[in-house]
Amino acid sequence: MNVQELSYTVAGMTCGHCKAAVTEEVEQVAGVDGVEVDLDSKRVVVRGEDVSDDAVRAAIREAGYDAA
Repeated sequence: MNVQELSYTVAGMTCGHCKAAVTEEVEQVAGVDGVEVDLDSKRVVVRGEDVSDDAVRAAIREAGYDAA
């Protein structure tokens, strides 16, 4: 079992819709068990098993944002 916690800074998120869009896309990534989005700090924390960093970044891009 390879449980991970990946953290990203995602600029441009300002509202509940932003949070929902990012959460919805990232939750679809294989292996993701949980997503936390903090609008104040612009942080997205992803937890899961064998989660692909590239796949999470692609999901965030799909939601319309760039992950740093």
